[in-house]
Amino acid sequence: MARNPLNRLVGRYAIGATVTAVGEVTPTMKRIRLVAEAPITFPYSPGQHVRIQIHDPLSMYGLLHPVETLRTYTIWEFDRGARTLELRAHLYDGDGVGLRWARAVQVGDAVTFWWPQGDFFVRDAEHHVFVGEETASVAFGAMLRELDASARVCGVVESETPELDPPLPGPHRLHRVHREGRPATASTVMLDAVSRLELPEGPGAAYVAGEARTCQLIRDHLVRDRGWPRTSIKVKPFWAPGKRGLH
Repeated sequence: MARNPLNRLVGRYAIGATVTAVGEVTPTMKRIRLVAEAPITFPYSPGQHVRIQIHDPLSMYGLLHPVETLRTYTIWEFDRGARTLELRAHLYDGDGVGLRWARAVQVGDAVTFWWPQGDFFVRDAEHHVFVGEETASVAFGAMLRELDASARVCGVVESETPELDPPLPGPHRLHRVHREGRPATASTVMLDAVSRLELPEGPGAAYVAGEARTCQLIRDHLVRDRGWPRTSIKVKPFWAPGKRGLH
């Protein structure tokens, strides 16, 4: 069978792996541990993501349906020596190809992932502010582990109920708030919590992630009402209603 000539150009960015563990983090979040087939040499910064190959983008199906080929998952934990990555998937209501993969994936499954991408990681700053919901918590966990215990950290993490709070590593603690049935899109719960958040003095870095409209509300609040420069705020919209192909 003829090989697609594009494989020589992009194949080096795709890495084969096997699923070695799956489990429940919360009732709406699943952990998926992968072990790569070969030593991992790519650069990585905590907060970055990989793209799981649902369908081969170089196949005829992939060329005809490119939006159905890859789905993005943030790396919760990475061990280069052991060639392992742990991903965490938020099992939201819906029926997308990425969601179907995350629900069905089992130990022993073969997986191809495309090496880490993204510029959502810790910046050099006097203090750090994290604002996001369930989908942001995976990146926040990896980023918080990157900070020294002496770092000045604050922020807000939103979830539906306390029982669904995604775990985050210590020693830094972020304020928890809950929607309790209120919309996650353009979240007033989040905006109200951030408006009451006591921010440290001095130049800082803010990391705002999650639903796209909520991210915009938070960024606008920090710029307009708190006097933050836009360049100090890193925004990562992980999802938006009706939009496919995000986290």
